Amino acid sequence: MHVPGPLPVVDVRSLYVRFGEVDAVRGIDFAVEPGAATALLGRNGAGKSTTMRVLAGVIPPSDGLVSVCGHDIRTETLTVKRLTGYCPDVGGLVPRSTPWEHLQLAARLRRLDGWEERARELLERFELGAVAHRVTAGFSHGMGRRLSVVLAAFHEPPVLLLDEPFDGVDPVGVEATMDVIADARARGAAVLVSTHLRELAVQACQDAIVLRGGSAVAVLPAADMHGEAGAGVYRGLLD
Repeated sequence: MHVPGPLPVVDVRSLYVRFGEVDAVRGIDFAVEPGAATALLGRNGAGKSTTMRVLAGVIPPSDGLVSVCGHDIRTETLTVKRLTGYCPDVGGLVPRSTPWEHLQLAARLRRLDGWEERARELLERFELGAVAHRVTAGFSHGMGRRLSVVLAAFHEPPVLLLDEPFDGVDPVGVEATMDVIADARARGAAVLVSTHLRELAVQACQDAIVLRGGSAVAVLPAADMHGEAGAGVYRGLLD
């Protein structure tokens, strides 16, 4: 007897996103099950960040069906935003606020109780404890990336969306981000990581979707793109 697998936490079917006459995303399909991590790979302009913004409820899909935890992104956008933790590829921080103030605001907006201990733990894990009360205007790009991951993971969402979390990040930040991804998977969350760094995607995720020109050109185990052989596979998909 066939036993159905778990229902996907993220379900994307025939997603199109158009900006004027330009199709930024062209009919992609994928699903992410509980406890799974999937990488979106591709060059700049491939449609990775646009797809992540749709899933985070930042921009609406032009066509197709997108659901997060069974909620339609079009009609239940606010609910989806509550269920996701989103690290955008750029921006997202308030320059005149400190990391602690960012976390304090997030806790208030999400009505979190007893959040202080987790906030301290995350800041220390990402080596931001010493600058917890410094305004982010003076942060390096890598420090800003690390804080964005902290904010995305802070409320332990069932869907974690990390857009270019490794960009400009030092080895400590990479390791901390890997730990956050592993922790999310262990508690049954679905994780999506958008990155152009193939080897880090292989380490972080079990599956990969390769995008080119807004279309998905391959869905394959991330391990298939490991090492030199994997680099050749990846280059072949992008050419």
